[in-house]
Parts: sequence; structure tokens; C-alpha cells
Amino acid sequence: MTPADDARGPVAVLSPPPTPNGPLHLGHLSGPYLAADIATRAARARGERVLAVCGTDDHQNYVVTKAEQLGRKPDEVADEYRELIRQAFSLAGIGHDVFTAPRADAGYRAAVLRFLEELRESGLVRDADWTKAVCDGCRRTLHHAYATGGCPSCGAAMGGGTCEGCGGFTTAAGLADLRCAGCGSVPRRVRHHGPVFALGAYREALTEIWSRAHIPPRVRVLLARLLEQGLPDVPVAYPTDWGIETSDGTDRLDVWFEMGLAYLYVIGRQIDPAAVSLADHARAFAGLGALWSFLGLDNAFYYAVLFPALAVAVGVPRDKALTGLVVNEFYRLDGRKFSTSRGHAVWAHETLAERDPRAVRLFLSWDRPAPYASNFTADAFEANVRRWPLSATGAGTGGPRQDLALVRAELDRAEQALCWESFDPALAARCLLPAALDTGHARAQQLLGLLTGRSGGPGR
Repeated sequence: MTPADDARGPVAVLSPPPTPNGPLHLGHLSGPYLAADIATRAARARGERVLAVCGTDDHQNYVVTKAEQLGRKPDEVADEYRELIRQAFSLAGIGHDVFTAPRADAGYRAAVLRFLEELRESGLVRDADWTKAVCDGCRRTLHHAYATGGCPSCGAAMGGGTCEGCGGFTTAAGLADLRCAGCGSVPRRVRHHGPVFALGAYREALTEIWSRAHIPPRVRVLLARLLEQGLPDVPVAYPTDWGIETSDGTDRLDVWFEMGLAYLYVIGRQIDPAAVSLADHARAFAGLGALWSFLGLDNAFYYAVLFPALAVAVGVPRDKALTGLVVNEFYRLDGRKFSTSRGHAVWAHETLAERDPRAVRLFLSWDRPAPYASNFTADAFEANVRRWPLSATGAGTGGPRQDLALVRAELDRAEQALCWESFDPALAARCLLPAALDTGHARAQQLLGLLTGRSGGPGR
């Protein structure tokens, strides 16, 4: 590993803030969170500066629906699960340089609202007519968790937002067979006049960004379809009951648009603590070395389209708006999708407290759901622990020595699998395990420590 150029700015590493409507499960951990941590550790081991950013997604209305199921207040639910999420990250050895707390951070909320006003004053966000869905029985505008239906592109079941099947985007009103997720009734579709962000204005900038960025094939299929269908207008706020209130007091900021503004605020402020305006934060972005996002396919629309377009709109240089995406598919549990809402899950904080976190990290790296969905079973986990036992020092019991030329070739391949452009921790695990645990090779053990959390170090 060679040291990075000291003159290069930090690499921003984004992983989607988990929603505090439940604890983290192993499906969450196996995707963007462990991957981002491993990539961050590997980059720091190469001498690169990294700014790792995460937080909790407090203003998702999935928090409200969970609270209603439990007969509790949304604030209480969000606080309880936020702590369990932080506990899981800590037990797993996953650290962040910035971990946002939207409900607890008044400065965060004030900056997001200030940025929104700047966007409206400059005409980058404008009022327009769009169709919303309303449930008269629940007296709600349906969006995200409040809506259920079919994806208009692939037919998969989804809420009002993005599709877990293909990554496509639609508001609730665009869903096929639209229903209220609360009472099951068929809502009304009505015209609404409110703020939108027109992605079509950034088609040329986005296509330039996408042509240069490292983007996996499944996401490129989504982007090609969006270009063919036309980039949509994205509602900036909804007349709803949860989230950051806009200045007029009638709407709440859409949680994903909030997140885009929050990234501008958090990253800009880390680079230039004196930054105040959107223009200040955009100038600060010019100091980034790169921007990598780790995410599941269902979040691809936001990280590949909405956030880069928003960054370009406020003046972030195009080559700093997106460097690459590391995207995972869904991790299944005994053949079915992990689900927080249905309780079909293995909770991360419980597993990490009961089992060696190194073994959990190692297995989830080995079984990572990328580039295709994979399936967690307890039998496979136990078999992996037996086959690759980790001692207190990280070395195995020893075994037949391998040809050193083959070992070196495997280690070279493992190092490449831990680089940004070719990131593949499952491949790295398969290359490193025999060399590290069967032969005790020192370099292999050092690299394996990036997977298990024993080297590279979380946080700064």
C-alpha cells in the first residue's frame, strides 16, 4: 500500500442514515454500513484522508407508522431505536467522523431551512402543480410509508418513493393499485400546488457526471430508463405530520430532499467551518478529493440522481458531485427478505453482543449481497466460524503452507478488491482467509484485519 498524495482533499464516504423505526439487523449491516467501514479502513491504511458520514434518518414517516403499531409516541420510538442503532455500530467497530442527529441538532435543522429559503429565492426550487394522494379516512397526504402499491416500472410492491425491485422513483400518486398503508382504502388523487425541484434542468450535467463516475450496471439500467422516460420533478415538501416544518408552517420538508441539503451542510462545514451560505458550502466541496456513496439499490435514485443534481444546482463542481457508487442487493434471511416492520430479522446489536464481532464482520463480508442477492442462514454462519476460527491475535490454528507465489498473487488481488473502484469485500475475504488463517502470513493477517475491524481504525 502506498501513501496518498497529502495535497489531495479528503474522500467523503456516505452511507444512508438508517431509519430509527427498529434496530439494525444483519441485513442492514451486510450492506452499506460494513462495506463503507471496510473501505474507509483500507483507504486510511493506504494513507488517504477520509471523511465518513452517517447518522439517523429521524424524519422518515416509517417512524410514525412504527409508533402507531406500538401505540407510542414517534419521538420515543425514534430515541429508543436510535440508541440501539448506535449500539450496533459500536459493537461492530463501525465508526464515523460525522454522525448526524436531525431531531436533536438545532443547527442542522436551521441550516437545512436556510438552504431551502436560498433555493426558493434563487428560483432553483419553484412552486408548481403536481398530483398528490389523499386518504380521507386517515386524513393524510400519502407519501413514503403512508402509501402502498405497485412500481409503475417493474410492478414490485413499494411505497411512495423508490422501488426496492428496480430502484425507480415515483410519488404515491404514481403507484399502480394505490392504497393507503394505514387503512387499506383507495385514496383520492388531487392537484396540489407546492415546491418542486425539477431534475430535468440538470440532464446534461447528470449525464456528464454519470459518464465519469463508477456506477454498477444495475444502476446504469435505472439511469438509462430515467433518461428515456424523462427526469421527474421531485416534491420538496408535503402537507404532512412529521418532519422539519417549512417557514410557512403548512408543509414538512421531504426527508430525502432534507438529506441532500444536509450532505451539503455537513461536508461543507467539515471542510470549511466558517461556511454559512449555500455558495460557501459549494466552494468548500471543491476541496474534496472524491465522493463515494455506499447504498442499497433502493436508494440509488437519490444518491445517483437527486443529490448530484442538487449539488450541481448550488455550484458544486461536477467532478466533486459524485465519484462512484458501491451498491448492494438485498440480503435474505432463510430465503425471505429481512424486514424490520415484520420482525423477520436477526438483530445486529444482539448478535454482536453474543458472538465475536470479528467473526460476524468476516462472515458478512464473505457472504456480502453483491453483485447479487445472497442468503443468511445460521448453519452457514456456524460452518464459517468452524472453518476459519479467529484466535485472540487474529491467526488461525495453522495448516499446510501454500506456495508463496500463489499467496502473493492472492494478496495482490485482495488489495485491489479493497480499493474504491474495484471494491469487493467478498472477494477479499476469499483471497485472505487461507493465507491469513491457514498459513499465518503477516501481510494477509493485516489485510484481514480490515474486514474483522482489527486494523485501519474507525473514525479519525
